Amino acid sequence: MVMQDGGTVDVRPGPDPGRAPAEHRGAYLTTALSLLLYSGVLIAWTIYGIAQGDGNVWDFLEGLFNPGDSPTAQILGPYEWAFALAFLVIAGLALARRRVARSAALLSGFILLAVSLREGVGLFDPAYRYQYSNDSLGGWVLATRGLGLVVALVVLFALFPATERRRGGHPTAPGVDDPEAWWRRSSRICGVLFLLMCLARIGWTVRALTAPEVDTGQYLRGVVDGSVLRTLDLAAPHEFTTIGSVFVLLLLGVLAFQGRREVRGALLLFAVLELYMTVRTVVWLTVTDFFNRSFETPEGALSLATTAYALAAMTSVVVLTTGRGFGPYDGVRTEGVRAAAVGRGGGL
Repeated sequence: MVMQDGGTVDVRPGPDPGRAPAEHRGAYLTTALSLLLYSGVLIAWTIYGIAQGDGNVWDFLEGLFNPGDSPTAQILGPYEWAFALAFLVIAGLALARRRVARSAALLSGFILLAVSLREGVGLFDPAYRYQYSNDSLGGWVLATRGLGLVVALVVLFALFPATERRRGGHPTAPGVDDPEAWWRRSSRICGVLFLLMCLARIGWTVRALTAPEVDTGQYLRGVVDGSVLRTLDLAAPHEFTTIGSVFVLLLLGVLAFQGRREVRGALLLFAVLELYMTVRTVVWLTVTDFFNRSFETPEGALSLATTAYALAAMTSVVVLTTGRGFGPYDGVRTEGVRAAAVGRGGGL
């Protein structure tokens, strides 16, 4: 109990604000098991790639952050490595029924669905289908693609109905910052950062598509058709990841600017993913000595500025989505509850 102005205030802990209600336990458990299964498959492919390569585990770990030091061509790419870890984390949060896992899992489901549909379009090409049947790993790759489609549908169908009405904000005493107001402000900042990153990526994509040596039709077809590159590896191609990131940055940027609390997990997931890819880029620029030559041309300087902005913006989003007023699992921090309970002139 807390004494305040001669009275008592009941501060016994109520329901955990960061935990989904028990009625959604099945949806979160199904999501966790599905993502754990697919993450295990990606890890198995990673181990297979290391075993088949010329390097060892330490070489692979260095190649995670140094694109120029990968000992051999891997079946998976950096996006798949990042998502394998992300799926494990999301699965753990879903097992704990943390609300922050919902939007992160939904975003993962949509990405898996897009990858699977792209591969499905490619299978309409007879030559591509023959490549699957003629390759020793073709059956396993196709099974992985099929599993990705199943996992995507299970996650989306399980979590979409697992919604709930927004509960009232936590009461605060005069002079104490309202956590809801703080989150709305930080959410809008995240939205602006994402939208600016989206505009920058659109600009670089348009420049790439208008280059004389680039076939625009072939590039855009590679976004939606898995048969264009004629490769069976599971690594997402540059065309797909670039256009896909533009759509995700735009969608999450708009939702975050509207102050939508439920997209917090998705913001954090994609910001961490973009931050990892940006760090890889910075390492590559360092080992290739591009930093010393970047200001020789306006394009090089602009590219370096874009990379610096991506590094700062995505770091800021990670900090804001895990920062003051909210714990890592979408609950109000203890000090916020303590301040609200004590109020002005109160005491423990």
